[in-house]
Order: sequence, then C-alpha cells, then structure tokens
Amino acid sequence: MAQTEKKGGLLRKSSASKKPLKEKVVLMYDEIFTTEDPSKCNPRFWEELFLMKVNLEYLEGKLEALDGEELMKIKDNINCLFQHCIQALGEEHPIRVVNALQTLCALIRGVHQKNKSTSGFDIINMLVGFDKAELCMKNLMESLDSLLCAEGSESLKSLCLKLLLCLVTVTDNISQNTILEYVMINSIFEAILQILSSPLSRREHGYDAVVLLALLVNYRKYESVNPYIVKLSIVDDEATLNGMGLVIAQALSEYNRQYKDKEEEHQTGFFSALTNMVGSMFIADADEKISVQTNEAILLALYEAVHLNRNFITVLAQSHPEMGLMSSPTSPVPTTPVTPLGTTPPSSDVISSAELPLDADVQTSNLLITFLKYSSIVMQDTKDEHRLHSGKLCLIILTCIAEDQYANAFLHDDNMNFRVNLHRMPMRHRKKAADKNLPCRPLVCAVLDLMVEFIVTHMMKEFPMDLYVRCIQIVHKLLCYQKKCRVRLHYTWRELWSALINLLKFLMSNETVLLAKHNIFTLALMVVNLFNMFITYGDTFLPTPSSYDELYYEIIRMHQNFDNLYSMVLRLSTNAGQWKEPASKVTHALVNIRAIINHFNPKIESYAAVNHISQLSEDQVLEVVRSNYDTLTLKLQDGLDQYERYSEQHKEAAFFKELVRSISINVRKNLAFNTLSQELLLKEFSTIS
Repeated sequence: MAQTEKKGGLLRKSSASKKPLKEKVVLMYDEIFTTEDPSKCNPRFWEELFLMKVNLEYLEGKLEALDGEELMKIKDNINCLFQHCIQALGEEHPIRVVNALQTLCALIRGVHQKNKSTSGFDIINMLVGFDKAELCMKNLMESLDSLLCAEGSESLKSLCLKLLLCLVTVTDNISQNTILEYVMINSIFEAILQILSSPLSRREHGYDAVVLLALLVNYRKYESVNPYIVKLSIVDDEATLNGMGLVIAQALSEYNRQYKDKEEEHQTGFFSALTNMVGSMFIADADEKISVQTNEAILLALYEAVHLNRNFITVLAQSHPEMGLMSSPTSPVPTTPVTPLGTTPPSSDVISSAELPLDADVQTSNLLITFLKYSSIVMQDTKDEHRLHSGKLCLIILTCIAEDQYANAFLHDDNMNFRVNLHRMPMRHRKKAADKNLPCRPLVCAVLDLMVEFIVTHMMKEFPMDLYVRCIQIVHKLLCYQKKCRVRLHYTWRELWSALINLLKFLMSNETVLLAKHNIFTLALMVVNLFNMFITYGDTFLPTPSSYDELYYEIIRMHQNFDNLYSMVLRLSTNAGQWKEPASKVTHALVNIRAIINHFNPKIESYAAVNHISQLSEDQVLEVVRSNYDTLTLKLQDGLDQYERYSEQHKEAAFFKELVRSISINVRKNLAFNTLSQELLLKEFSTIS
C-alpha cells in the first residue's frame, strides 16, 4: 500500500493519484469560508470542529489570501467562529479548549494581516461584530482569567498566555491596537500576579507573564489611565515581587551564562591562538564574534518594576534561595534556544552555576548583581542598534536606582559586601583583570566601576553622547547621596578622576568632529561640576583626608588638560557663535579648578627650586599641597548637589515607544507555529471523557 503524505492541509498518496484528499478539518474550514451558515446542513458542525486538530497554517493562510471584499462577505461566519471559540473555552473537555485557543490565535493573526492598513475598529468588527464586541471580549477575558487561575493544566495556561501575547502584539504599535481596550476593562492583572507568586506556575510561565505585563503597562501609557500601571505601582505582596524578580534575574542570568560560555569557547579556539601569535590587532573583531542577542523584553519589565513600584527596590538586593547556595536539580534542566530579544524563557527557577557567587562559601548573588553583569556586557558594544537600546535602558534603570533613597541605603551599606565580576572590554593598553583578585565591597562600588568602564571604553568617532550624559548623571546622583548622608565610601576615586580627565581630553582633541553633531559643552560642564562637587564637598564624603589631597594632586598633575579646556571655552564664549552661551557656562564652572592650579603650581615650582629637585615625587607634591591649603581661596558654587529627577513622559516617550514597538514585533515573530504545537497537549489530554 502506498504511503500517505500530509502537506498544506491535503492528504495524498505518494503514488500518482489524481485528486488529493483534504483533512476533515480543512474541509470544515472551507465551509466557514463560504457565505452559507455551515451549521445549517450539520447542526453539530461547531461541536465537531473543536474536536479536530487545528491546522493553523491553513486557517491563517486562507484568511490572508482573501481580499477585503471577500472577507466582508464571510464576516458573519468569522464572527460565528470567534463566538463559538469563546463558548468552547468554557467546555469541560480540554481538547476543545486547546483547539479553541489555537483557532483564536489563527483568527486574530489572520484577520489582522488582512487589515493591516485599516483601523483597529474594523478588525474588532471583522472578528466579533461591533454589536457583540463588548460582551464577547468580556467573556473571552473572563475565560482566560479562569484558565490562568485554575488548578488545571499547565499546558492550557501556557496556551492562554500565548494567545494573550498574540492579542497584544498583533500590531507593531501596541497603542494602536484597540482590541486592548477590552484587556484594560477586563483586567487579567491578578492572574499574572498569581502566576508570579506560585513557584510551579512561575517556573512554567513566569517569563511569558512578565513580558505580557511589561507590554500591557505600555498600552497608551501617556494618553489615558492604564489600570495595569496603577495596579503595578501599588503591589506590595512580597512573594509576588520576589517572584517577578526571580523571573527577571533568571532571564538575565541565562544571557550572562551564554555570553560567558561563548567567551570561553572563543578564548580556547583557534582564533585565540592566532590572536596571541600576531598580537592584539584583531581584538575588536574577537569581541564582536562573541556577542549574544540582547533581551530587551525582560529589561523593559525590570525598568517598569523599578520605575513604578518602590517596593520592588527591596527585591534588587534580595538573595534568592533559587539563585544562591542550593543543591543541583535532580532532573536535567532542558535548554532552550535563544531567540531575538530573549522571547524564549529560561526553563527553570534554578540559576546556572555560572551565576553562582565566585566563592560559594562567602556570598550569594542577587538581582542587582546579575543586572550589573548584564549591563557590563551589553554596554561594551553600542554600535549595534539593539545593544545601543539595551545600553540606554540599562542606564535609565540605574538612574532610577541612583535616585531612590532606599536603593542608595543598601548600595552604600558596609554590611552588604559583594564580589561583582563585571565584564571588561578587551583593550590593547590594559591587561585582563583576574577575577579571583576582586575585593568584596558595597554594591555602589560595582555601579561606579561600571560607569568608569563605560567612560574609558567609548571614546570613539561614533560618540554615544546620550549614554555619556546618563553615565555622568548617575555618578553625580550617587555623590549627592554620599554628601547628603556623609557616607565615606572606600573606593578607588583616582580611577574615576582619571577617566573624567581623559574624557575632557577626548572632547578637546575631537572638537571639530564632535561639535558638528553634539553640544559637547553640556557634557564638559557636567564633568567639570563633578570635580567641583569633590572640591567643595569632598571633605564630607571622601574616605580619608589623604583622598582629598590626592584629588588636588590629580588636578595639578593633569593641569594641562584643564588649561586647554579653559582656552577652548574662552575662545568660543568670546565669539558670537551658537556655542557662546554653553561655552561660557564651562568657563565660569572652571573658576575653582583654575584657582587650585594657579595657587599650587608656583608653590610646587618654588619648592623644587629651593630644594634643587628637577622632578618632584607624588609625596613631595602632596606635602606642598597640605602645607598650602590655608592660603587657597575658593568660590562657593551653588546647586552642585542638586539634580533634575528622571521623568519618562517628558523626555523618554519617543525612546520607549520605539523600544516597545521593536519588542512587540519580535515577540510576535517568535510566537511561531511550533510554539503553539499541539503534540504535547494532545499527549496530556489523550482521553476525552
């Protein structure tokens, strides 16, 4: 007997038979795509349809193949199919529920593909009809809510979340998706929280739930009152917030682990041997080859949680038992392939061993450490658009953290010391730091290290001005907290001062190129004012008096850079060009730095002449500095410890609109047919009672 093949909804014999046979479900779909009511000839039509295995590809393809007029002719049957799908969700037989959920996915996507150019209201009319839309969508959302909250099948819950993600991402710009009005009115927020608070549900569905919540929060967030924003901002249940933190930490950990694996694989390979042989000329290419796709969806979820909910700040420093010191899982954890923007979740609450502390006997990890490691990877290369967006979002999240009083309290807590192994960009002029030499320090040191690392490694032609501004603002906000609370942080401040001076040097060296694209004086002013902050208030927050002396030493040692900066801004502020005003602000800001240089330089030269020393050592310069503070006169500068608080709506709306659009497209793209596969579901529901 000839073998039977199945293709595109057709059954055919591999021998040369004349007419291919169609699957029964395909024949039933064909009946729906006529103008006749399919239940006229067969009263049990709808009942039978939901016992048939769904052919998603055929149903979507059939919808897409019709033109607008043809679709309107069968509108009544489409409405009828949609309504019967919703009715089937209340059935006891799980097979019918599964088939109804999958049919809804195909309907929503197929009709939307056909109506891309028309408004959302036409899509609603085409799917359910205006007259029944409110009731139908209410019933749909209630059914999905019940399935998500029920004790039943995890596979059904997974499919419900897939349907909701399909519904939310059916348009690129989710704020134009008017179907979401019904998701706002009939909230599933509590169902999402229930998933996040339960270890079992969170393990299976936490990732989809968190991404869904992040997208729903961004629906028309600036135009109307979004109930998901309101509700997320007041969540105070510890189990729920910790659950959300775990899901985010897990996804970021998975990214970090994959990057580390690729890095190790790369270093042990042939390319590494070649690089060692010919020197470091290929370092930039090597770095590009180990890039891993960024996860903007989960990063958006972290941002919304940090930005909207002050209670979530506590989760950042929470040591998770699932992330910390625990035994390995008894069953092997399946690995999931990475998809663009991290739309595939990690498969378990168990964090990989790579994410465990460097010394397991000493410390555990937490969400903030995992996030800082993630940031240190994605911020290495900002040439790629997705990484640039990810890097920007990382800095926005850190901005929100740096402004929060409670976050600052645990960042600066001397009793909460961690060893944070940040990734450092390979550079010709420096050796790779040995991980084992990392000291245990308060978490704010890792944040400052990350900022210094960014400042040092991104002085390039395609200068990321916006990221530099955010970076300097974060440092400033942390200093403001230290000054206000008189926190004396034991940090290698010299590294920061050196990085800032080199940044000023870069801005001056590339004045012509940079001024064609950016107002470099805004950044220069911020850098100069950081030094003014140290000069004016350093005695209240620098760890020791000698640290304050070292600040003066660095300013005097690098005085040529400040002199050159002064010459440049003076030249531009005396001309009647477009840079007159911003340049003059920098001129005024340099007053104390110039006073220090002009006061101490003659004293140092005099000391050298009297003692017949051609070149003074650092200790000798410091001795001159300490003995001449009394005669130094500085001007008191106002507002150095003040800053403008972060505001999303006024300054970042365009960025988030574009980011959410990008995430929506990628989530939709990755809700492929295989993710809605029925085989596992059919095995689970192999018997129908």
